[in-house]
Amino acid sequence: MIVRREFGDYQTPFEFAVKICRFLKIERKINPEMILEPTCGAGNFLKAALEFNAEKYFGIEINPDYCKLCADNIADERVKIFNANFFDFKLSTLPKSNDLLIIGNPPWANNETLSKLNSSNLPLKSNFKNLKGLDALTGCGNFDICEYILLKLINEYRDTSTTIAMLCKTSTARNVFKELRRTDVNFVECELFEFDAAKIFDISASACLLLIKLTAENVSSNVCKIFSPEEPNELKNILTCDEGILQSSELAFDGKCCFDWRQGIKHDCAKVLELTLSNDRLQNNSGEIVDLEDELIFPLVKSSSIKHAVITEFSKRLLVTQRHINEDTAHIEFNFPKTWSYLNRNAEIFARRKSSVYRGRSKFSMFGVGNYSYSRYKVVVSGFYKKPLFALIFSPNGKPVMTDDTTYFIGFENFTAAYTAMLFLNSPQVQEFLAAMTFLDAKRPYTKKILERIDFSKIVAAIQFEDLKQTERRLGLNDCLTNSMLAEFVASIKVQPTLF
Repeated sequence: MIVRREFGDYQTPFEFAVKICRFLKIERKINPEMILEPTCGAGNFLKAALEFNAEKYFGIEINPDYCKLCADNIADERVKIFNANFFDFKLSTLPKSNDLLIIGNPPWANNETLSKLNSSNLPLKSNFKNLKGLDALTGCGNFDICEYILLKLINEYRDTSTTIAMLCKTSTARNVFKELRRTDVNFVECELFEFDAAKIFDISASACLLLIKLTAENVSSNVCKIFSPEEPNELKNILTCDEGILQSSELAFDGKCCFDWRQGIKHDCAKVLELTLSNDRLQNNSGEIVDLEDELIFPLVKSSSIKHAVITEFSKRLLVTQRHINEDTAHIEFNFPKTWSYLNRNAEIFARRKSSVYRGRSKFSMFGVGNYSYSRYKVVVSGFYKKPLFALIFSPNGKPVMTDDTTYFIGFENFTAAYTAMLFLNSPQVQEFLAAMTFLDAKRPYTKKILERIDFSKIVAAIQFEDLKQTERRLGLNDCLTNSMLAEFVASIKVQPTLF
């Protein structure tokens, strides 16, 4: 006989389980090779998870009646159900997977409630959070069973590419996020999708889908992103954890950026166009020493070069063939004959470029180039880094510095504005905002769309001079920022809506 209260049992309706699985697959691009449901109940989540078409499925369930229901409802040889108590089950006996999804709806009950019912559905008594003193002996020891299950799974699969997607009370999700931070678990995402528990389970509780993406990389986010049930892709607010204290905050800097973020130059011809300067001689990526006119040769910054907050020395160079994407390159033949000859010697390499952006364009054309590319100062960021570093780049000789298409930048014509903008963007407040906005497991976490939401009018109102001085010191920069520089920048935000 199934005892609903004893097992904290709120069986997930099949339709709701399907909705969640499709959301994970389509919107979060989750494509696991193995799926585990640690307390699978009647098997609705396992059945819905067939949507992923994984190679293997495993369910663990203490109740034999539910195990029989699973067997009757899921006729798929890839699915194996273990009739066992999850708290005794050795997860290490399951096959290893490079891409595991753990999904389900663990019991919504605490150990005190189940103990009063003489339930066997309990873990061994232990101080599993390593609490100290009275906390270990009194109320803090009355832990949530769902939370215990989640933390056991996190501990078992930490430092692996495992995604955990569990229904739980919102309070449980907050506690789990706090433990992720306290125990230094590596994870690239912690997201909380709220839903109406009264409608789904006929209970009065704040509930959510908790989504955690563990990783073997040495990265850890400081934010838990919270989404509303009406718009599951629109960020509602964020939860941060600093020194064990949870704080919920709105996206204070979200809006429209007053500067135009641009992507660096795309050319798909690195062997020819990217050069290295050594002993006053230029060498292309094929190892050839080349002699070219200097007018079309510019310093180059690639993503891998963005390691310092201010960059003024450059070993890389880029041959830039256009001022804008519609410019005819034929003039190079007459104005820069050595460069024209070099380009034509490598015409076959240009012809092999596959991207459609070059079709119908001028010979030796580039993409992502315009007047903005020639700005004197740039604040640039890599689209690839997990933690963004915004760098001010400029050449002491006044020549514009180019960037490649893995980077994004805003351009300025004076040092004061560029330097101040760089400090604002590297401030802890803006860094926290960006962490909340991005998906760190994405190939390119930082995109133009994300950067365009940085509202400088809100930033300058919230971040003070001393905050920026602290950022300046943290970045190891010289004591440069002055009150007048800040005042000038703030005035430009209000007067000049865009510089390029």
